[in-house]
Amino acid sequence: MAEMAQQAKTSIIWVFGDQHRAQALSCSGDVNVNTPHIDLLAGQGLHFTQATCGFPLCCPFRGSLLTGLYPHQCVPGHEYPLDPNQPTIAHVFKDAGYKTAYFGKWHLDGFHESEGRAALHTVPPARRGGFDTWLGYENNNSQWDCRVHGNTGSGETRFRLPGYETDELTSLLIQYLMEREDDGDPFFTVLSVQPPHDPYVAPADWMGRHHPAEIRLRPNVPAVKAVDAIARRDLAGYYAQIENLDWNLGRLQQVLETTGLINRTRIIFFSDHGDMHGSHGQFRKTTPYEEAIRIPFIISQKVRYYEARKSGAVSALLNHIDIAPTTLGLCGITQPGWMTGTNYAHYAWQNQTEPNEPDSAYIQSVIPTGHANSVDKPWRGIITKDGWKYVCFTGIAWLMFNLVEDPFEQVNLAHNPQYHAERKRLNDRLQSWIDETKDAFILPENP
Repeated sequence: MAEMAQQAKTSIIWVFGDQHRAQALSCSGDVNVNTPHIDLLAGQGLHFTQATCGFPLCCPFRGSLLTGLYPHQCVPGHEYPLDPNQPTIAHVFKDAGYKTAYFGKWHLDGFHESEGRAALHTVPPARRGGFDTWLGYENNNSQWDCRVHGNTGSGETRFRLPGYETDELTSLLIQYLMEREDDGDPFFTVLSVQPPHDPYVAPADWMGRHHPAEIRLRPNVPAVKAVDAIARRDLAGYYAQIENLDWNLGRLQQVLETTGLINRTRIIFFSDHGDMHGSHGQFRKTTPYEEAIRIPFIISQKVRYYEARKSGAVSALLNHIDIAPTTLGLCGITQPGWMTGTNYAHYAWQNQTEPNEPDSAYIQSVIPTGHANSVDKPWRGIITKDGWKYVCFTGIAWLMFNLVEDPFEQVNLAHNPQYHAERKRLNDRLQSWIDETKDAFILPENP
């Protein structure tokens, strides 16, 4: 009981960008980018190297992130709202005595860009997820023209950030943290920034470090002139954005050190989903390929000296619905019954699996966006602990890869009779996921 009481005093900071794929870190082997602060966080903490976004699209991910529910249970598609009556992780933390704050991109109020610029839309207080402090915006694709609104404790406010979005939002979080230095109360705080989402632009100091001709592309980017040119151009800005985000993480870490908050705070660094950048000839997201569904997920471990510490790579199949339960678990807070995700917090104290860990991760696209460079059909799939990925369109197998032998997904086995038995096994397991989560989707009868 004493250990649980100590854990409950741990504060949490979520830091996440948009479209930051797991592969785009120097600690993950990407030679194009230098991320020393993220690398340090991963080296000293827990790096979940198989973390997955179960629906690689902004709004569905964010709904699941806050609720621990699958997208078909809360936010099934782009520009769909989160039900204001749905409890979120902020409510759970508040009930446990935490102060809660959210800074940055929200994208859960259901505003449609066809009706105007979402950056100018006001998210009503009742639809801000239950956070005490909320200073953000619905959506914005202009990092140098970012306007925020909300409540910081002294009434409603609205203003235009004076500089680059990631820099300015980090500064707002830092100001909030400095006010927490002496109050002693635990806090749960979120920093949600749009970069490295397109448009791929960053401050000049970072943009000047990358040139399209020098980018080393992944092996699964086809040698097609148009694909190659777009991928190189976009990636030069993308890597600049990531390095800027890394620098801001360093600013945050420094403040935690100087205030002493580091001794009772864990940073959890992740992303909502990835970005294809030309792999398999595709761009952006909404596809189940590795570049779109794999996300960084790192838990800092520089916490109280009397806690047992574990660090290093973790191969558990953490899915996006597991982030909220795992966060609560790190603080010794009981997961509410309405959260369906798995708590992986035990890896902070022991490097071994537990019996309740799923044997696979359920992935899905419930309602397609219809946008260019997106998959225009709904799909369901699984990734298994033994390294298989299997994905279906309605009534037909689509993709099947052995990720152990084929990590760049260049050999699709979905229609190879030699793998019929394996395909049936995966199809049966996928059906059980659909049934267990009360989803609605028709799989092939004879896979």
